[in-house]
Amino acid sequence: MIHDLKCWIEPFEEIINGKKKFEFRLNDRNYEVGDELHLNEWDHIQKKYTGRSTYQEVTSILRKGFGLPEGYCVMSIKRLEIII
Repeated sequence: MIHDLKCWIEPFEEIINGKKKFEFRLNDRNYEVGDELHLNEWDHIQKKYTGRSTYQEVTSILRKGFGLPEGYCVMSIKRLEIII
């Protein structure tokens, strides 16, 4: 499954540069290993998309324990494609 998601500029930059390899999200979409995250860069100050996006594959998911708030998850991600 492909999930279209907003991603603020700062973490988006870290993801496309390969420094950030995880996503912390509300698990309101029932994310699964193998899903794709279509992250669309979002300027939260100007309230608009920048036009850049990336596809990331979910490689593992942590759903509970280790101090995670109820209903949230941490997903390990691997880059598939960047659209600039």
